[in-house]
Amino acid sequence: MLRQIKKQSVIALGLSFFSALLLALSFSFNQCGMLAWFAFVPLFLCLNNKSLKQTFLLFFITGIFFWAGAIYWLVNVTLTGTILLVLYLALYFALFGLVIRPYTRHSRLSILLFIPSAWVLLEYCRSHLLTGFPWALLGYSQYLNLPLIQIADITGIWGVSFLVMLANVAIVEIIWSLKTGLWRRLKMTLVTLTLLFSLILAYGYLRLASVKPIAATQRALRISVIQGNIPQALKWEISAREFVMNRYFNLTAAALKDTPDLIIWPEASLPVVLEEEPAYYGMLANYVKTTARPLVFGAVTKRAGLYYNSALLLSKDGALLERYDKLHLVPFGEYIPFRNVFSFLETIAPIGDIARGKKYTLFNLRHQDLNIPRQFGVLICFEDIFPELARGFVNRGADFLVNITNDAWFGKTSEAYQHLAASVFRAVENRVTLVRAANTGVSGFIDPQGRVVFLVGREANPLFTSGYKSRDIFIRRQPSFYKRHGDFLVTACLLFLLFITVFNRKPGRRDGLA
Repeated sequence: MLRQIKKQSVIALGLSFFSALLLALSFSFNQCGMLAWFAFVPLFLCLNNKSLKQTFLLFFITGIFFWAGAIYWLVNVTLTGTILLVLYLALYFALFGLVIRPYTRHSRLSILLFIPSAWVLLEYCRSHLLTGFPWALLGYSQYLNLPLIQIADITGIWGVSFLVMLANVAIVEIIWSLKTGLWRRLKMTLVTLTLLFSLILAYGYLRLASVKPIAATQRALRISVIQGNIPQALKWEISAREFVMNRYFNLTAAALKDTPDLIIWPEASLPVVLEEEPAYYGMLANYVKTTARPLVFGAVTKRAGLYYNSALLLSKDGALLERYDKLHLVPFGEYIPFRNVFSFLETIAPIGDIARGKKYTLFNLRHQDLNIPRQFGVLICFEDIFPELARGFVNRGADFLVNITNDAWFGKTSEAYQHLAASVFRAVENRVTLVRAANTGVSGFIDPQGRVVFLVGREANPLFTSGYKSRDIFIRRQPSFYKRHGDFLVTACLLFLLFITVFNRKPGRRDGLA
C-alpha cells in the first residue's frame, strides 16, 4: 500500500511538472502558444482522489515550476528577488487548486464555466494585489493568433484567458467521457465547444476583414522609432555618455531620410538626470532644432528633490511641450512597497528611489504643422502590461499609444517577447496603433488588429541590434466595447462563482475532473 501511494505521488509530481513545462514553453517561443490549450490537462488528470492539502501542494509545486521557467530571466537582476517572486506567484496556482477542488463534483456545464471563471478572477487579483503583476497572463500566450484575440476588444485579455482555460477543462471532460462511456456527455461537450469557438473565430475573421480602406485625402502620420541597443552596463557610466548620445544622434540622422513627423527614443535614453546635467539637455534641444522634427524621449527627471521616470516631448524647435511621469512603478525595482517591512531588499536588488507620477498626460502634436492634431499617450517600461492604464489614455483622447522601454536588463531571453505580447493586446483592446521603442528590442509597430509589423532589425531576431524603423500610421476611430466598459467579464466571473458557491453546491459522486 505504501509503495502504491509513493508511486501515485511520483506520477502526480511528474504530471504537474509536465503541465508546468508545457505552460512555460507556451510563453518562451513565438510559435509555441498552442501548447497552452492543453498545458493544464496533465495537472487536472491527477486531481482524482486528492485531498485539499494534496491539491494545494500539487498546484503550488506546479506554480513554482511554471514561474521559474517563465521569469527565469529575472535572475539577471536579482536571484533572491526572483526566488521570492516565484514563491509568491505560485501561491495563486495553489489557491486556484483549492478553489476548484470542491466543485469538481458538479455537472459538466458547471465545470466548464466555473474553472475558467476562477482562473480569470485569480489572474485579475494577481494583476492588482501588492501593486499588481499581470505578467504572463494565460491569454498572452495567444498574441500571434490574430483571429482568436480579436475578442479582446470586447472582453479584454481576460476573455482569451477564459477560452484557453475552458479548452483545457473541456479536453479533460472529453477524456473522462470516453473513459466512462458517457456518450451523451461527450456529445454535449463537443457541441458546446464547437459552437463557442466557431462564434469567436467568426467574430475574429469578421473584425480582421472589416478594416475600412484609407481615404485618399487622409493625412498619414509618419513615425520613426529608434532602437539604440545601449548595453545596460554602459547606460549610466559617465565615460559612456558621449557614446550614448552619439549613437542616438547618428540613428536619428539616418531616420530623417524617411522625413518622419515624429521621432521616438526609448525609456531613459538620455544618460543623465535631466535637471542635474542641463548641458546634456541643452545639447539634445539644439540637436532637435537641427532636425526640425518633434522628439519623444525617456529620461530620469528631478523636481522638488524627487526623481521621476519620465517621457518628454520636445517640439521641432527644441522646446519642451509635455512631460509625463510614470504612474505605475516597478515594485522592488523603482521603489519598495511597505518599506518598513521589506527594507532588507535594498541589499539584494537594484532598487531605485523613484516617485510616482500624479496624472495622465497626453502628448499633442497640434503645433507641429500637421493638418490634424494628433494626441497620444506614452506607457513607460512595463506600464503596457496594465490594461487600465492603456484604457485611461485612450478614453482621455489618445489617438494612438507609445511604449518606451528598456529590456536590456534581462539579456537575450524570452522576456522581450513576453513584454511584446502585452502590447499586442493593448492595441486590440482599444483598437489603436501602438508604437514601441525599446532600447534593445522589440521595437516596431502594432496595428489596431494586433499585427506586429515593421520591426527594427531582422524580423527573425530583432533583439540587441541598433537601428530604426519608420512607418505611416493612420488614425481611425474604431469602436471598442472594452474601451468603453472595461473589465465587465471579471465581474461576470465573480458573480458566477458566487452563484455556484451559494446556490449550486450539491454533494454527489465525483464525475468530472476528479
